[in-house]
Amino acid sequence: MNKKDTINVQGTEVILLSHRKEDYISLTDMARYKNAEATGLVISHWLSTRYTIEFMGIWEQINNPDFNVTEFRNIKNESGGNGFVLTSKQWIEKTNAVGIIAKPGRYGSGTFAHRDIAFEFGSWLSAEFKFYLIKEFQRLKEDEHQRLSLEWNLQRTLSKINYRIHTDAIKEQIIPSVVTKEQASFIYANEADLLNVALFGKTAAQWRSENRDSNGNIRDAATLEQLVVLSNMESINALLIRQGLPQGERLVQLNVVAITQIKSLLDNQNLMKRLK
Repeated sequence: MNKKDTINVQGTEVILLSHRKEDYISLTDMARYKNAEATGLVISHWLSTRYTIEFMGIWEQINNPDFNVTEFRNIKNESGGNGFVLTSKQWIEKTNAVGIIAKPGRYGSGTFAHRDIAFEFGSWLSAEFKFYLIKEFQRLKEDEHQRLSLEWNLQRTLSKINYRIHTDAIKEQIIPSVVTKEQASFIYANEADLLNVALFGKTAAQWRSENRDSNGNIRDAATLEQLVVLSNMESINALLIRQGLPQGERLVQLNVVAITQIKSLLDNQNLMKRLK
């Protein structure tokens, strides 16, 4: 699990985690809104209601192929009786649930739940609390989306600048002195596909053939990491062209650059996540 962020809901700090590429919210933090001294008891009371058990069962059956339906039915049948109590640990161990996780960690021990479940817990705590929880969660996701879009657009712009450097090198070193526009376009496209093959493993035409429903091109579909590396590769290829290296040798070298830099970027990202 990696710490993702913290939101403030009516004066209560609530931690969000990224778990299995999904957003999980701290029920322990949320429970402090109701009783800061007995958060485990608050969560257990909510889990012990028949409505909560039914909701959790439906969620798990939809999202968890390993959910123990037999144990779920046993728990459901027992719910509602005098003295029935269900803790998050019991629910997880008996049903193999994944919607709730209860683990100690560097970001604070406690119980975390998938956002769908956390929002239901918020309803049980307070309609007002749930309202502000959803608003703060949405604000966080919008900020995150805008930041990623800005980073993607910045790298796309840098890629276009380096593309001009790249095409200038092609024009000066590869294109003969007198050619038609069609011939020049072919050479530019051929060099662009050199980078595509080195980075994406396929040409632009191959990508279009595999993605006929897409309105963009192979580079529009690139990840932020791929755009960063593509920008670097355009500069490197321009240098290799000026050095007079044949296309086959440049392809091999650029492919090594692509593999090395993508791996380095991903390793650095994982390290930064662990350090947060």
